Amino acid sequence: MFFRREKPKVVSFTEHTDNLKALRFAVAPQGTGKVKVTRDGIGAVIEDMPGGLPRVNKAGLAMGQEIGLLENHGYQLFWSLPSSGKRIPATAVHLTALHAFQEDLREGLGLTSLYNEGLGTVSDLHLYDRVEHRDDGHANKPWQHS
Repeated sequence: MFFRREKPKVVSFTEHTDNLKALRFAVAPQGTGKVKVTRDGIGAVIEDMPGGLPRVNKAGLAMGQEIGLLENHGYQLFWSLPSSGKRIPATAVHLTALHAFQEDLREGLGLTSLYNEGLGTVSDLHLYDRVEHRDDGHANKPWQHS
């Protein structure tokens, strides 16, 4: 008649990475407490944090040693490489792979999957409004040239 509560099991960082290997992720060490995880051309760096749950840095297109961040220009999504400054258009295949990567990564690490993040693509860099001097107060109208 007595109920016992199970003690929550604390999963180590190596066990988390082993879980990811079982989900077909390629895991490469990046130094102490960091690993680079890739699958289907998408990658992310995962860091070991105190408390048991790892932290996932921004996921993006893996190109060489770099991970490109998703940049939204309002009319097109681009992968932007931070160090080289290259920009590559994101295709539907890339975005589908990114969604699957993020969901499977959260499942493999035991992280919470949020509803609003599962609805669509979340861009890392935003450039929606390209109207120059919009906030200055006296912006010229498109038909006015000065």
